[in-house]
Amino acid sequence: MTTTITNSILTAQINHLGAELFSLKNNQNKEYIWDGNPDFWGKHSPILFPIVGTLNNNSFHYQGVDYHLSRHGFAREMEFTLVEKSATSATFRITSDAETVKKYPFEFELDLIYTLSKNRLIIEYKVSNTSNTAMPFSIGAHPAFALPNAFENYALEFATDESLDYYLLENDLISNTTKTISLHNNQLPLAYELFANDALILKKLNSNAVSILENSKPILKVSFENFPSLGLWTKPNAPFLCIEPWFGYSDTRESNGNLFDKEGIQILEQEATFESRFSIEII
Repeated sequence: MTTTITNSILTAQINHLGAELFSLKNNQNKEYIWDGNPDFWGKHSPILFPIVGTLNNNSFHYQGVDYHLSRHGFAREMEFTLVEKSATSATFRITSDAETVKKYPFEFELDLIYTLSKNRLIIEYKVSNTSNTAMPFSIGAHPAFALPNAFENYALEFATDESLDYYLLENDLISNTTKTISLHNNQLPLAYELFANDALILKKLNSNAVSILENSKPILKVSFENFPSLGLWTKPNAPFLCIEPWFGYSDTRESNGNLFDKEGIQILEQEATFESRFSIEII
């Protein structure tokens, strides 16, 4: 099933499987979300929960039991329920069940709220801990934006002129190797060579927004004020780029398997609710 929300400027379509945004068009019918061609990458904008990235050995332990949790968690593979809908907004929900606790022994409720406001799509995450204990989790976005012209015609413009210190991945885990990219006038020209070693993992950055420029002209801006980390990713020769605001990231080889000790993890107390949001602004 899919749900559509629209206003006078934008139309967004969301698949109930994973509550995944798969289309965002302006009123000229221009598409901004990657079409999911499986020859490159068969997704559009999956949610990453209850982990972001990969665990060491794809597992963790809790109260003497080992659990297996695959990369980016399981929310993206679950059917969400549409719990509220208006012309310009839709709220989707999953809750923990007998299957999720086999992989992640905590009870939760997860809402994704999509809202159109003029030329912006606001995506809100709401995580409620319904367990009788504190709950460790990560959550993140993975939107892929269509870049239909030559990749080198595009650049990223950061809100702050800064140096980007990023960590290299090794077998999907964060290595101890870092590299630095210096921006020029806040901008990073895109080239596939940047992603020769997979994603750029920015554990911390000063900017709270990144714009995509096409031939030096901004076409969209992703704003993520409260997200501490960011991933940037594409596949070789693929006509898309992912801009991924995160709370959390992959393990290292030295990670001890205790989620409560995991670098970048969020700890949500019993009966507490976590909320965050980011937005995609069409320029």
